[in-house]
Amino acid sequence: MSNPKRRTLGGWVFPTLLVVACGAPPVEADHFLPSRPESLNWGWYPLDKEPVLRIASGETVRIHTLTHVGATQNEDPVEFLTGLGVPREEILDDVIDFWASRDGRPREGRSGHVIAGPIHIDGAEPGDMLEIGILDIETRVPWGVNSTSGRGGVFSPSYPGARADDTALDIPSVRHLIRTGEVEGREVAFFSPDIQVPLAPFMGILAVAPAPVVGEPGVTVPGVQGSRPPGPFGGNLDVKDLTAGTTVYLPVFHPGALFYTGDPHGAQGDGEVSGTAIEQSLTGVFQFVLHKGVTISAPRAETATHYLIMGIDLDLDRAAREATRLVVEFLVEEKGLAPDKALSLASIAVDFRVSEVVDLTQVVTGFIPKDIFLNE
Repeated sequence: MSNPKRRTLGGWVFPTLLVVACGAPPVEADHFLPSRPESLNWGWYPLDKEPVLRIASGETVRIHTLTHVGATQNEDPVEFLTGLGVPREEILDDVIDFWASRDGRPREGRSGHVIAGPIHIDGAEPGDMLEIGILDIETRVPWGVNSTSGRGGVFSPSYPGARADDTALDIPSVRHLIRTGEVEGREVAFFSPDIQVPLAPFMGILAVAPAPVVGEPGVTVPGVQGSRPPGPFGGNLDVKDLTAGTTVYLPVFHPGALFYTGDPHGAQGDGEVSGTAIEQSLTGVFQFVLHKGVTISAPRAETATHYLIMGIDLDLDRAAREATRLVVEFLVEEKGLAPDKALSLASIAVDFRVSEVVDLTQVVTGFIPKDIFLNE
């Protein structure tokens, strides 16, 4: 596949976004990465693992991903998933094979996600920026699972906003099997007989290999970044807008960048307040473009209509402050505004949305509308 036409804007080089219509033929890719045990990791981003794929800047990769549901519990995956109501023929062999590979995988300091990678991008070095164009995302199975509990998600006793005198909620612990399928040309989740939720599949995790420091969120073991909290490297961002047609930008911390993805979701609301989305195995097609010498400090993204600037912090208020600071920085550096004008525009034209609040660090995303800039 040839590179998309590109336009230059300040220090960034943005793509002309490719949007895949529902029902369109599958997007071709230069490489394919299956979800086999050797290409998957359990809850972390290894820094010294031999890359499962090496590619050149501009190339595309089709990646199979697995939800952790059915692949990581102690119970046999077939018994577990059929017990939830999944027909045996809808259980991927990849799930069974990953589950069988669990013994011997390190667990200390790791989280629960199943993550594909790493993919080495030739020429990437610390201080560069990696552009990830999300060209297509498809469901692999017609089901997903959402979990609820009166002591999970934002109701967990360990939630940053929890207080000792909070009243316990009478919500049972339930894994909800949610069927998905196509209705009138669009994919939906059949939540109940009278509720259908449009699917908007995306990868909860988009990451480069981090530079973990013990004491930072998710780092309790030297050299091991647990996959639960997102950070400057991306990771478990859970920003539901990172669907097909979106481009993500991440800073590079290690030679080759070492890209990882996983935690696939069929649909999610902003916040992911129960602690899970529709956890559903997906296939994604991504294009990787390396920007030499372009330095950013945090994940960014863009859709056809908005620039997305992400603030990440343990505290939701601080995440909002960081998102605002980064929006001002973006408007100054990329749009040429004075800092006071940038803050003014941020206050009157930019929407700051809580993207997720249940993964230790919290994410607030500033959505800068493109149509306010008349010269673009």
